[in-house]
Amino acid sequence: MFTGIIETMGRVVEAVDLDTTRRFRFEAPDLGGALEAADSVAVDGACLTVVEADGKTFAVDVIGTTLERTIAGRYRTGTRVNLERAMVLGARLDGHLVQGHVDGVGTLARVRPDGEYWLMDFRIPRDIAEETILHGSIALNGVSLTVSAQPEADVVQIGIIPFTWEHTNLGSLEPGDAVNVEGDLIGKYVGRILAARGS
Repeated sequence: MFTGIIETMGRVVEAVDLDTTRRFRFEAPDLGGALEAADSVAVDGACLTVVEADGKTFAVDVIGTTLERTIAGRYRTGTRVNLERAMVLGARLDGHLVQGHVDGVGTLARVRPDGEYWLMDFRIPRDIAEETILHGSIALNGVSLTVSAQPEADVVQIGIIPFTWEHTNLGSLEPGDAVNVEGDLIGKYVGRILAARGS
């Protein structure tokens, strides 16, 4: 379980195809020394297992399903990623409950400055949009965010403050770029229950 509060950014330094997986090695000087093999880490919001760590870098193995359902399949050497270690039970929850189970891939439709912050419109999969509410929570590339507007049925608008712009990879996105999307945990469960009851 994660909070959506990004601890640091890392970058891909190696991508190797193995027999049935792809191994990514990430450079993360601010975080590498705190990770050990078997730890869980959210990479752009996708919960992955550390298989190797040497203090400055760590490696994860990603299976085909994850490569297809997340933006991991687009990673290349030099790609910057958002990183967060699994939360400690009993610690303060600063963001919202994020499972690290990516529901789908969205795209940045529009970005524009608005005074000291930026407005970003993301087109997200319809099923996730149906469970998303105004002023509710959503995780984009693992970042806990609040939906400030829903200008279209499948578009969410997010306001990004300068700190988030500078300390996550959201600030480097351009229209058309893909992002991992995880819908609100409560919304998903409520939606599933209502669907099962025929509501």
